[in-house]
Amino acid sequence: MVESPGRITLWGIEIFVAAAEEKSISSTAKRLSASPSAISQQLTNLEAGIGAKLLDRGMRPHQLTAAGIIFLNRAKKIISEASYAKAELAVQDLSKFTRLRLGVIEDFDANITPKLLMELSKEFTGCQIQLETAYSLKLKKLLEKRQLDMIIAADLGQSQDWMEVYPIVKEPFVVAAPKGLIMQNSNELTQLLKLPFIKYSSTQAMGQSIDAHLLRQEIDIPHKFELDSYHASLALVANKTAWTITTPLGFAHAQRFHSDVELLPLPLKGLTRTISVLSRADGFEKMPKHIASLFRLLLKRTIIKDLVLEFPWLEHDFRILET
Repeated sequence: MVESPGRITLWGIEIFVAAAEEKSISSTAKRLSASPSAISQQLTNLEAGIGAKLLDRGMRPHQLTAAGIIFLNRAKKIISEASYAKAELAVQDLSKFTRLRLGVIEDFDANITPKLLMELSKEFTGCQIQLETAYSLKLKKLLEKRQLDMIIAADLGQSQDWMEVYPIVKEPFVVAAPKGLIMQNSNELTQLLKLPFIKYSSTQAMGQSIDAHLLRQEIDIPHKFELDSYHASLALVANKTAWTITTPLGFAHAQRFHSDVELLPLPLKGLTRTISVLSRADGFEKMPKHIASLFRLLLKRTIIKDLVLEFPWLEHDFRILET
């Protein structure tokens, strides 16, 4: 069906929010897997329906107009409410579950995991929930052995035939440094190398990703410590003892050190990771997709909102992945 000009659609609103974040029609089209012409037409239709120009597409990069700035906040709320509605409707078909064995990486222990468990207990009153907290590599092994039903973990390379994958969030690797010690826009890497480096353990997927990335950049950073704990690493950083490479979620996990630690962009080619809900492709129907939806909503309203407010430069790479 061809949409009439002047109609306000949820798809048009989603495109507007993406365009406001990407600041480019081509980048928006790539993000949403649509053609640039379709993106432009939807924006034109939305502006006709609103009765105001929302995005100045003549500027490079594209800029929000005064009306666009006002509408953006409302648009995000509309999308959020629509997501909640989808999740609530999906629950109607999930009431038969009586046991859920869920694995979650430790990154969410302090904030999201408790909220997720509370939501699930409200929705599935007859369901017994078993939680396993561990690293991504261990959780994947437990899932493969059918000792867990689904996991929330970092993607570990290509998915296998027996897996279903529902991406939740993309986040960049960042520098965690003692607050106020590193002058930005002044050769940050040279300044950092004057401090001891905390290497994330090579036995963990995150440490392996960092090691591989540094190797590809032909960068060798001597390390004083090799740790597998966010708290231990950030405690040393907060004490002005060292610096490390971590992620926004790792930083959020160790809240007690936030006042003495600041995040900085990685002073070399960027590196990101994706957190997803992973399950076996046999027998769980809508439950993994539903949990992914809940998790996205909880992340959007808490960690992502707070960290982007504190570190605005995170906005482009630290974001929810809608499917």
